[in-house]
Amino acid sequence: MSLINLFVAARNAWSGWRNRQRAYGELMALDDRSLADIGIRRSDIPAIVEGFHEKARHQPVEARDPAMALSARQVKLAFGGRWLPPV
Repeated sequence: MSLINLFVAARNAWSGWRNRQRAYGELMALDDRSLADIGIRRSDIPAIVEGFHEKARHQPVEARDPAMALSARQVKLAFGGRWLPPV
């Protein structure tokens, strides 16, 4: 029975690794503006995929703050002018 458990654990580990690699690839394929829209930075992607990021561990989707409307000036100030056309 332990040999079967070993093969099942190896298959599950391989499957989990492939899923993480796929998620990493899909997130890295997004441009910086799309990543900013979903609230992550490119440097956060490895931690998010591996499950080590604080937001990913402690905040379920329902607990996030609702989106609020910002003026173009507020957005530019919040993001430091990155990823946005000049206002």
